[in-house]
Amino acid sequence: MTDKTEIITSEQSQVANLSQVDAELVKAELVRMHQSSAQMIQSDDVELSQSAGLQVNASSVKTHQSALGLVQAQEVAMQGGGVVAARAETMSINGLAGVAVGESVEFGNAYAGVVAAREVRGERIESLILLSPKVVGNVVTVIDTRGALIAGLIGGLFAGIMLLLGRMLFGKKII
Repeated sequence: MTDKTEIITSEQSQVANLSQVDAELVKAELVRMHQSSAQMIQSDDVELSQSAGLQVNASSVKTHQSALGLVQAQEVAMQGGGVVAARAETMSINGLAGVAVGESVEFGNAYAGVVAAREVRGERIESLILLSPKVVGNVVTVIDTRGALIAGLIGGLFAGIMLLLGRMLFGKKII
């Protein structure tokens, strides 16, 4: 791959096609990347194939076997690969997701850490924490919405008791 570069196009209707390039910043109306990486991508439409992006801000993001860090978009569609954290109105994920937050999240065959959405659909979803009022599909989760509420209440109660005990035993205010 080449040296890191900054790729910024003018404000006219532009397309940035990258292949086997490392870039710090890519800014265009349409960004297509193949076997490339970028630290920051700002675009209306992003299409990645076997590529990586650390921070992506776009209206629409479509990936195939790609790795993403932080994504903020209106629509995200991922086939293979993974994302550390994604926030979008609608998401379709087949792969790995650390944190997925959105209005509607659809999983094919996915593994997720934390999922928070108004509606979650999927064929097979495995997650640590799932927060959603409406879930459709086969879901295996460690903590669901009710479990998260109970864990929060118990954690808060335990922390409060420990602070009171610390104050009583040591006579100091523990912050």
